[in-house]
Amino acid sequence: MTGYAEVDEVPAVLQRPDSPAAPTRSRKQRRRDDKSSNKKIGLRSKLLIYLVLAPVAILFVEPFAWLLSASFQQIGTIFANPPTWLPDDPTLSGYKGFLNVGDLTGAQRNAGHGEWRWFANSAFVAGSITILQTFFNALCAYCFAKRKFPGRNVIFVLFLGTMMVPGMVLVIPNYIIIQHVPFMGDNDWMGMGGHGLLDSYWGLILPGVVSAFGIFLLRQYMLSIPNDLLDAARIDGASEFRIFWSIVLPLCTPALAANAIFTFQGAWEDFFWPLIVMSDPDKLTAPVGLALFVVQNRTSWNLLFAGSVIATLPMIIVFIIFQRQFVQGIALTGVKG
Repeated sequence: MTGYAEVDEVPAVLQRPDSPAAPTRSRKQRRRDDKSSNKKIGLRSKLLIYLVLAPVAILFVEPFAWLLSASFQQIGTIFANPPTWLPDDPTLSGYKGFLNVGDLTGAQRNAGHGEWRWFANSAFVAGSITILQTFFNALCAYCFAKRKFPGRNVIFVLFLGTMMVPGMVLVIPNYIIIQHVPFMGDNDWMGMGGHGLLDSYWGLILPGVVSAFGIFLLRQYMLSIPNDLLDAARIDGASEFRIFWSIVLPLCTPALAANAIFTFQGAWEDFFWPLIVMSDPDKLTAPVGLALFVVQNRTSWNLLFAGSVIATLPMIIVFIIFQRQFVQGIALTGVKG
């Protein structure tokens, strides 16, 4: 007899603090509780986001949805009250009348003055501006982000300062420069005597080959690329342009996509500059052509809506194709790692 009662199991409160059994179970339970609570919070936040964004999305999509529906309706039912969202008898007469294709009456053929060439011109001009501006913006951004030269920061600040100048202020200087390009449009070596690049595709393209906003966007993204990666390429004997083309550009795909979408949208929707530069009807872009179509056909709403849908489709297609890269470029721009 030792005087002490035999105890088969030590109570939990008398266990050693460093005993692994009890703390391990409590830690696992806390992790489970934290995960479940985080899931609940995540579901609630997502539900709240959807409740807020769904009405906003409907508000923005509604005008285009009605435009698309009206383009397939007869002119007598377009402005019915209440509006018809799903046409009872859809027809392609608006598209045929706008483009002067298919079996049309004499009145319909006289009313339609739409041209596929308008959209081909817009596609060529917007595509050229997008390709050239994306390349030159990326080249300038690489110099500002990864090259060291005297006055780099001062020049970059001057570039940013141009973003504060309204675009309308630059219309007259750009017009004068385009008009007096030497040896173009019957101009002499002094840029006098002819019309220069006016009424030409180059007159629409050249003023938009560089953008201060695009340079800023790409520079901020390139700052996140490690300099050690570029130094390793230089040790291997790669030239600066090879580094830019083979290493930097592939890593900047999201930012390049974002810049391309912004550029294409601005060039496709540009109205004022093509209006004052172009005078040849065969070189009109889609916005200018649609504006003239409204003047000539004030009551042909079905034709106008059909042309508006055709003019809107390229922007939707471009955004759908580059949506993922666009979101990544906007989300990651400015993150310096």
